[in-house]
Amino acid sequence: MMQASYERRINNLQETFLEKYGVQPKVIVRAPGRVNLIGEHTDYNEGFVFPAAIDREMIIAAAPSDDEIVSAYSLDYHEDVSFSTDEIPNNDDKHHWSAYLRGVVDVVTKNGGNIGGLNLVTSGNVPQGAGLSSSASFEVGLVTVLDALFSLNLSKKELALLAQKAENEFVGVQCGIMDQFVSALGEEDSAIQIDCRSLEYRAVPLNLEKNGYSIVITHSGVHRGLVDSEYNARRNECLEGVRLLSQLRGAHLSSLRDVSLVDLSQHKESLPERIYRRCLHVVSENQRVLDAVAALENGDIQRFGYLMNESHESMKTNYEISTPEIDVLVKLTQALPATSGSRLTGAGFGGCTVSIIRSSEVDNYKNIVIPRYEKETGNQTSVYVCSAKKGASFVTP
Repeated sequence: MMQASYERRINNLQETFLEKYGVQPKVIVRAPGRVNLIGEHTDYNEGFVFPAAIDREMIIAAAPSDDEIVSAYSLDYHEDVSFSTDEIPNNDDKHHWSAYLRGVVDVVTKNGGNIGGLNLVTSGNVPQGAGLSSSASFEVGLVTVLDALFSLNLSKKELALLAQKAENEFVGVQCGIMDQFVSALGEEDSAIQIDCRSLEYRAVPLNLEKNGYSIVITHSGVHRGLVDSEYNARRNECLEGVRLLSQLRGAHLSSLRDVSLVDLSQHKESLPERIYRRCLHVVSENQRVLDAVAALENGDIQRFGYLMNESHESMKTNYEISTPEIDVLVKLTQALPATSGSRLTGAGFGGCTVSIIRSSEVDNYKNIVIPRYEKETGNQTSVYVCSAKKGASFVTP
């Protein structure tokens, strides 16, 4: 069913492209969304994360044009946009989605890419506002298109960094590198352990399907609020923790990555309680990522799930980014015997949970847990049963 739906999307993209531009696209690129299995709010603290690219993606059909105009049509919004590569608008209040397109073209051009005009048709099925990186998948797909059409010769890492730069500098969202990195570099049936300080990374086989488990992402029905202000507040609290710990230790620390749990415990009484709890989440979460990777490498999915559960408790109690509704969903999911682990995923204050559930019991999850949650909270959910997929790649029609 999923494959048939994917093929229909590709066909629709090609037909629309031919209808709008009178030629077939030269390239079709898919770039996946992602789910972070464990390692939340550690990326901007130079820590470790463990995301997987998922089988929800942005697909972009493209071909160069004969002028300097970038023309794009979104099948999702049924909207056209166009602008000159010589004068890229900073704002477009009518077509907010085009900020990512304009940002990527702007950043690639300023990075020395010789970009000409092009025509695009886009279509995505990464849920928006759910913490699954719909924006990053769009950005990575766009840089991949530009790299192919204009022979930029970018490595996958360079591609991800340019996509992140577009979001940071043009769109104005100070995200870390994780989202773009895994969308570009993800691998089949694997998650990617990323060191956000050095950008070293490695693929770690999940082997979930082989062991009878699925990745289940559930949108809580709580649309993320306060994310920008609270996200910035958490970043500032972490910076304050680094500043205070540097003073207490008499040595400069560049980030919470330089702090161990023993160090933090020794200075607990000297830190404001809120700052201590923020630091405790980040420092313990870094260790949980390393422990979770070790558990998977030992084939211990139950241990991996236990660490996911611990991660959620820390996000709820120490980092305070969960919501009462999310907590209800996580508690009900964890109580299902077929669940290995469940946690909030993403920036917080709504959005999705990610759970590892026995594949044979996913229907029970949908039929038992979801109705209970919806009755208790009054929210409507969306459930996505996912598998880990490779990063950005070209589609052969």
